[in-house]
Amino acid sequence: MSAGDPVGRRAFVVGAGAAMLAGGAVSPAAAGVVDGPLPDFHPALKAELDFPLAWGTSPVRDFRAWRRTARATVEEHLLVDREDVTPYDAEFDRGPQGDGYTRELVTLSLTRHERVRAALLTPHGPGPFPAVLLLHDHGAKFDIGKEKLVRPWYDDTRLASAQAWADKYFSGRFVGDELARRGYVVLCADALGWGDRGPITYEQQQALASNFYNLGSSLAGLMAREDARAARFLAGLGRVREVAAVGFSMGAYRAWQTAALTDAVAATAAVCWMTGLKEMMVPGNNTLRGQSSYYMLHPGLPRFLDFPDVASIAAPRPMLFFNGGLDPLFPADGVQVAYDKLRAVWHSRHAEERLHLKTWPDLGHVFVDRMQDEVFGWLDAVL
Repeated sequence: MSAGDPVGRRAFVVGAGAAMLAGGAVSPAAAGVVDGPLPDFHPALKAELDFPLAWGTSPVRDFRAWRRTARATVEEHLLVDREDVTPYDAEFDRGPQGDGYTRELVTLSLTRHERVRAALLTPHGPGPFPAVLLLHDHGAKFDIGKEKLVRPWYDDTRLASAQAWADKYFSGRFVGDELARRGYVVLCADALGWGDRGPITYEQQQALASNFYNLGSSLAGLMAREDARAARFLAGLGRVREVAAVGFSMGAYRAWQTAALTDAVAATAAVCWMTGLKEMMVPGNNTLRGQSSYYMLHPGLPRFLDFPDVASIAAPRPMLFFNGGLDPLFPADGVQVAYDKLRAVWHSRHAEERLHLKTWPDLGHVFVDRMQDEVFGWLDAVL
């Protein structure tokens, strides 16, 4: 600090925050920004988050009524029209045969505003088959989206990028192709900003989200609505029997969110994205950077529901949650808080056997082959 600043701004604002929490009188000018950046008074804001609509806390005691109320609350905070009935008007373009499955690109309307191209894999045989809505991660890598999970037969440049991604996170596998070989129909589309719908840059995310808000809409809300529509499209295909939502990282968030928003999802496997909100909002956490978090930010929703509360709207349908014990993005205490909440909800429905919670102590933020194999076996058992 300089000679003209005997206290120092950081010490001043931290001291001011402590005084506020202790009930002391502090002038409005005393508030500042610290650590992250967070408002100096962020502990007081966190203390006010008691998630009053969570199951067990909500005054609604009938579970089916609670699910309707909680889902309606989530939908209200998406800031995107509740129901888009635009016809899918799907166009199918068959590609070369895979190893025991057919490859297609399907172009469809997930909203009234835009046509989206998705990869669709169908096992050989008469069907109908179980199906997986496969939801890609974020990873701050935007040149590929669906290609992170389905081997791109249509673009050699994307194939090189996608193989490198698979090598880094998925033990060299393309998860969608593995599922198709095992007898699952697979649908995987780009979220806005990735692959065919991008690529944006990391630094453009916040501006994109801000522009959505200024237009009376929401980037995160759009992704949520599109994923739910994609699930309903997949469920409506004659070749499909039941649909599971499966994802890694941001894709895991998308998977349990989709299950909360639509009953078209019969089961969910979410790998490396579940935590308590308050435990995640700590100095040093990646969420505090903004940018990528805007794809998962529904303004005002934390006044009512925590992340595991939203996922619990899907109860008592089968759900699997994995996390890595060495994952730096999700603190262990946050994962434990979330798992405890989830376990209590499924227990209240006498459906503990339908909830599979696991921490892999030696793994970080990955979805490697042994995790995949356990997910595949679990899907075989529940669908």
